Amino acid sequence: MVAADSEGPKDPGIRMFRRERSIPLQGSAAALCNNLSVLQLPARNLTLFGVVHGPSAQVLSAAPDGVPLAQRQLHVKEGAGVSAPHITQVHWCVLPFRVLLVLTSHRGIQMYESDGSIMVYWHALDSGDAPSGTWSGRVLVFDIPAKGPNIVLSEELAGHQTPITDIATEPAQGQDGVADMVTADDSGSLCVWRSGPEFTLLTRIPGFGVPCSSVQLWQGIVAAGYGNGQVHLYEATTGTLNIQINAHARAICALNLAPEVGKLLSAAEDTFVHIWKLSRSPQNGCIEVEHCHSECVSDTQVCGAQFCDPSGSSFAVTGYDLTEILRFGSV
Repeated sequence: MVAADSEGPKDPGIRMFRRERSIPLQGSAAALCNNLSVLQLPARNLTLFGVVHGPSAQVLSAAPDGVPLAQRQLHVKEGAGVSAPHITQVHWCVLPFRVLLVLTSHRGIQMYESDGSIMVYWHALDSGDAPSGTWSGRVLVFDIPAKGPNIVLSEELAGHQTPITDIATEPAQGQDGVADMVTADDSGSLCVWRSGPEFTLLTRIPGFGVPCSSVQLWQGIVAAGYGNGQVHLYEATTGTLNIQINAHARAICALNLAPEVGKLLSAAEDTFVHIWKLSRSPQNGCIEVEHCHSECVSDTQVCGAQFCDPSGSSFAVTGYDLTEILRFGSV
């Protein structure tokens, strides 16, 4: 296992990214980890952004230069209760044949068409102490048709004992036995899965008393961000810890990957966003990492950050009490 620090690029005089036009929000982002989702639509020359703000979620579309084009407010489905529950996450799920916008709360799971215009499915969560509650550690698996609302809960995965904090997937591209999903929980434990007609637990990576707030999966590498500011890089198939990065001075709130180039973005409550380059040694196949860029979002409690394209040429950041989405593009 190798330990590393965020020492910065080899030539600190070279900047890889610069600040670009921000996108205004109707209210600030809620102080939730992973509170930004981005969907690029190259065919329409648009980028969609999703941000949680208390009992509502904002879905915005913007042109490549950051000019906002449309905005939509989504709310939790009405039900019993004095006040509307707060939303816990908004996220685009990109399937091979369909894209759905998923909104979660303590009341249930709502699935929309990709632009948020039509809700196609609602799955209620029991308000009592039910096994499938949001705090149970179970992962719900749904069968999604190519179109229409006939979505079915097909399986519940029981690999965790504490609440789930994040889920990451990667297309297996037809390779048998390859890990294509990793789940993280509030104790810092990770479960690595292989999807199929039934999901198979490949390995369990034990926690060490620190929550894992965000997790990513890329070419057999699991990247996990923790509440102590560290990023760990594991072998997905074995769970072996290869690299431990002392990336941030405070808790990590978001990780994201640019899959075309293996760039990893980490953001934390210390106001910094770091970008790393993941690779494997051509000699022995071991995981390697290089620090590429740092960005300080001063006087801001960062709560979400994500690349805006699969090549990692731009990224966006949200912060608590910040009424805009900050955008950064390559120089």
